[in-house]
Amino acid sequence: MEADIQTESGTGVMAPIKEKTAHPKGLWVLFGTEMWERFNFYGMRAILTLFLVNSLLMKEEDSSLIYGGFLSLCYLTPMLGGFISDRFFGNRNCILLGGSMMAIGQLLLFFSASVFGTNIGLATTLLWVALGIIIFGNGFFKPNISSMVGSLYPKQEKSKLDSAFTIFYMGINLGAFLGQFICPIIGDVKDSDGTRDIHAFKWGFLAASIAMVLGTVVFYFLKNKYVVTPEGKPLGDLPSKNDASHYEEGEAQKAVFSTKALVLSVVSFIALFFVFRFLLDGHNFIKTIIYPIIYASGITLAGLIISDTSLTKVERQRIIVIYIVSFFVIFFWAAFEQAGSSLTFIADNQTDRNFFGWNMPPSMVQIFNGLFVVAFAIPFSMLWDKLRAKNMEPISPMKQAFGLALIAISYFIIAYNVKDLGNNGLLAIKWLILLYLIQTAGELCLSPIGLSLVGKLSPKRFASLLYGVFFLSNAAGYALAGTLGSILPATGDKFTKAQKLGIDLQAVLDKKITPTADQLALLDKNQISATNPVFVGFELHNLFEFFMVFVVLCGVASVILLLLTPFLKKMMHGVK
Repeated sequence: MEADIQTESGTGVMAPIKEKTAHPKGLWVLFGTEMWERFNFYGMRAILTLFLVNSLLMKEEDSSLIYGGFLSLCYLTPMLGGFISDRFFGNRNCILLGGSMMAIGQLLLFFSASVFGTNIGLATTLLWVALGIIIFGNGFFKPNISSMVGSLYPKQEKSKLDSAFTIFYMGINLGAFLGQFICPIIGDVKDSDGTRDIHAFKWGFLAASIAMVLGTVVFYFLKNKYVVTPEGKPLGDLPSKNDASHYEEGEAQKAVFSTKALVLSVVSFIALFFVFRFLLDGHNFIKTIIYPIIYASGITLAGLIISDTSLTKVERQRIIVIYIVSFFVIFFWAAFEQAGSSLTFIADNQTDRNFFGWNMPPSMVQIFNGLFVVAFAIPFSMLWDKLRAKNMEPISPMKQAFGLALIAISYFIIAYNVKDLGNNGLLAIKWLILLYLIQTAGELCLSPIGLSLVGKLSPKRFASLLYGVFFLSNAAGYALAGTLGSILPATGDKFTKAQKLGIDLQAVLDKKITPTADQLALLDKNQISATNPVFVGFELHNLFEFFMVFVVLCGVASVILLLLTPFLKKMMHGVK
């Protein structure tokens, strides 16, 4: 990596030959900062649902909804963080504030996992407070560090942004790999007889907190020297100190929202909230309050930005492209983010996790995604560069359609392999590894390319806010992921538990017998549902049907996005 980093000449101008290959050192500072932040986030994510189920005694269905709600709120708050950064604090201060808050939140999770054995009420309260602090900390951190990447490059090198964001994305996943390795190793511990040490989760949360402290310190000490514009001026300073030279010629520097637009946005948000609340029928707080807020916020913010009277026709069309791509991204993340909920439960309950003689912790199985990204990020970056040199590079929406197709293929393969497992069969870990391999290829076609696309299409005055919109599509995807994760049918361990209780769970689910009130209470106490889950009116009887839901959703989304590509290309006005 170091060989790719070139210094500026004494005149402050890159030598012509180096302009073609060099990446500014500021990219590697942001790379390192984001790496430690992702260690913190993904390390905690790996063990969160298992902590909720095994230590705080929540049902898998409820833990999946909490998981989806937590992740979606983490990608809702960037809207607020982007706005505060653009108007008041600046990127740098928001990154430092967000990093500090996330470190504190992880420390509170450590305390929650320390006291649950003696005071489960206090532990649950600490959990909610910790998740809330992490949510807002992520909101300050996430959009601001991403929006700074594109500003490191001079205007004539904007074509390098796909490569830059792919390298930046490697930092994200290197951190994810380290977090998903270290936190499960010390936090998801099982004895030789398979009994889980429920007191070990705290060490995983503590490691996540330490990682976030490291990331914040790295950024604090290196930001002034390396995180600068091509002219050497500080990037992400207070808005009042930003100079106009960084804007395109003739580009407005301030958003103009009319009073009418603001009032309509508030009214629209309220109306949309109640529409989604009606559609998401249920009694769970997250499903009926948090998820409607996510969906309503995304649509409302999108409408508010597009109503800005300073937008030119070209700017407006480019923003619409961002919106269209963001919509399809929802389906990708809804499928991809099963890693921390349903796929973790399947790894825990119905998978042979023997990996070359080592029984891998279930929370660690998802580590292969981060590992594969680290391995393939540079090759993918080189692939885009070579295709671009031959004028054969697909435009960004087409790359993202490929990503959706790949995730549909991954779930089709896993669906085929669980089809004949029955209630007692175990899925070989190699199929989960293959799933993560294919999904990683899809992720590299979609996520860093989406980040780059927002950077290339956004008017500067909306940079952080439009990254907020893009992350809102992630938020909506995570909310949908929580809903879909909660419809996971009973896995093998549930049938075994029910059998030990003297209940034929399969007969209950097939409605061949009607359980008594005592049996229902017993099943509920042991976190076992007495009914099959239902999705859009269809009852899901087994894992095959569960996985086919993702095949259909992502497959259809891929085809539609691919068909829209020629129209999106025209609306991008020369941006690839």
